[in-house]
Amino acid sequence: MKQTDVIIIGGGPAGSAMACYIARSGASCIVFEKEKFPRPHVGESLVPASNRVFNDLNFFPKMEAEGFLKKFGAAWTTYSSANIYNHDFAEFKGSDVDILFNERKQKDIHEPHTYHVDRGRFDQLLLEHAAEMGASTFQEADVFHVDFIDKSNVHVSVRMKDGQEEKFGCKILVDASGRHTFMGNKLKIKVKDPVFNQCAVHTWFSGFNRNAFKDPDFIYIHFIPVSNSWMWQIPITDEITSVGLVSQKQNFPNTKEGREKFFWECAELRPELLAELKKAKQIRDFTVEADYSYAMTELVKDNLVLIGDAARFVDPIFSSGVSIALNSARFASADIIRALQSNNYEKSSFANYESTLKRGVNNWYRFIQMYYRLNILFTYFVNTPEYRLDVLKFLQGDVYDEENPCLLKAMEKIITQVENNPKHPLHAMLGTLTSKSFNVFGAK
Repeated sequence: MKQTDVIIIGGGPAGSAMACYIARSGASCIVFEKEKFPRPHVGESLVPASNRVFNDLNFFPKMEAEGFLKKFGAAWTTYSSANIYNHDFAEFKGSDVDILFNERKQKDIHEPHTYHVDRGRFDQLLLEHAAEMGASTFQEADVFHVDFIDKSNVHVSVRMKDGQEEKFGCKILVDASGRHTFMGNKLKIKVKDPVFNQCAVHTWFSGFNRNAFKDPDFIYIHFIPVSNSWMWQIPITDEITSVGLVSQKQNFPNTKEGREKFFWECAELRPELLAELKKAKQIRDFTVEADYSYAMTELVKDNLVLIGDAARFVDPIFSSGVSIALNSARFASADIIRALQSNNYEKSSFANYESTLKRGVNNWYRFIQMYYRLNILFTYFVNTPEYRLDVLKFLQGDVYDEENPCLLKAMEKIITQVENNPKHPLHAMLGTLTSKSFNVFGAK
């Protein structure tokens, strides 16, 4: 049985970044990826906090060589230009907003942009980078069983590409299996989100005219008049644009044909978007993503660390998925390297990672909940100089350093006031979430 320091289940962004950090430290690691790369994947638009990991791992040259499109900002559009009211009852026009990432300086980040990516190619490049840094990587290798033997020995059973079953030993197991949540399911620690119940259907178009929109290199979030629903527009290449619909699971028909019809019905609610889609050519089949939001009751145990989507997945409205995956690897790898140096693989060795990730993801979660509850409030905060940079900090992905940010407290206060006053001009604009749900999930 081959022995190594760390075994990583999954070669997506979290697993590959973890492998890079571990290999760079001089420790040994093996990555087992169930699929064969490249493969299509959702989550194609990044946020600037990802850049810290790219800089750490010297991955920027490969991003540039690949020619991924640069992402300088983001925009949110609504389906109405009617007058709206802020929380002080003052009227103002319109509710579309956009931001530039370079409006706020970020520590250790010098680029004014991040990237839109073809996830198939991006994930492949990062896994190859891990191999170049010294990690052993296997594709079409399915981990199907794990035994925790003692405090320094984990046995992992793998079905290899040729169909043979092999066993490997390690000191620390990292679950980066993504939304397969291998260890979460095995240990029965996965908890379904009681608030968000979103699904998505998405595809690619060629020849979509992004110049019909104000900032063609931005990600666009187009809201539609369906509860908690929106459509994304993401540049992939000069010719290809990803377009997806996110809505509550209850809105989605059960059949493939019904879901595609629902996509087009929702697009019709935004005529300016539909007009450009009709001129373009769909080049991929529609893909459905379900089980969008969940958490684990524990992120670490003796000899075990969960990272990326295997640890937590939050609604993707602010493109946080890949950034959380990459930064979870950054935080967790520091604890793992220290654990290897001290030969202590108990749960307490990974406490810093667990507290840091929980703090950051809970901040994301509260921010997203309030966005859905009263998204016009997001517009107001973005357009108010007092709060704009605080909002931008979140949109850049810098969410890990504060336990209870002032921005969130201010937003919660206003939402509570609107909820408690049926005569407030914004009361009719409240979404279906309630302020009581802000801390019910993953708040520890």
